[in-house]
Amino acid sequence: MAMDDVKIGEILLPGDEATQERQEAKVRSRFWPTFKKAARQIPFSRDLVAAYYCATDRETPFRVRGILLAALGYFIMPIDTVPDMLAVIGFTDDIAVLTTAIALINRHIKDRHYEAADRTLADDEPLR
Repeated sequence: MAMDDVKIGEILLPGDEATQERQEAKVRSRFWPTFKKAARQIPFSRDLVAAYYCATDRETPFRVRGILLAALGYFIMPIDTVPDMLAVIGFTDDIAVLTTAIALINRHIKDRHYEAADRTLADDEPLR
């Protein structure tokens, strides 16, 4: 299935509280291993890590958290519309979804989220 067949808007639905809790648990358990494999191929790693911190921040508005968790959930899905094994090409659909999500909510990604991302990417904090 090509990205054209998948409506990004459908992927980025924030869901209800139970859906968000399940999505957050999935994202927390799979984000860092997936990120480690993809980091070199993603041109906006800092934004992606900041989005993770924003999505897991309880001060982030419910709808924003839901959109980010949906996008991050798509990023960590083992079965993708374009297999990630295809290196950069495999991450293009992930990048499209993540870029759209970040553009929709970027004013909610605060300095503290970017500071946490910078610390993590500088290896001051281990990738969990």
